[in-house]
Amino acid sequence: MYLEILTPDMKVYKGEVTSATFPGTDGSFQVLNNHAPLVSTLAKGIVEYQDKDEYYDIEIDGGVVEVLNNRVIVLAEAIIGEED
Repeated sequence: MYLEILTPDMKVYKGEVTSATFPGTDGSFQVLNNHAPLVSTLAKGIVEYQDKDEYYDIEIDGGVVEVLNNRVIVLAEAIIGEED
């Protein structure tokens, strides 16, 4: 599935992943290939995702995620700990 993580200032990540885990406002949840469509708000926390070779995680300060047709778009308020 294709994952894109955006903030108001930049595109943080775009590419194919095998799984992604999000800090939903009602608890964390995971999205895999062929997941049912959904839109969810995100709390401050860690977004974890894995491509075929590596595992990544970034801390966000809340946002929204949309899952539709194996395309996952994250609109994060900000990335925490990011150096300018």
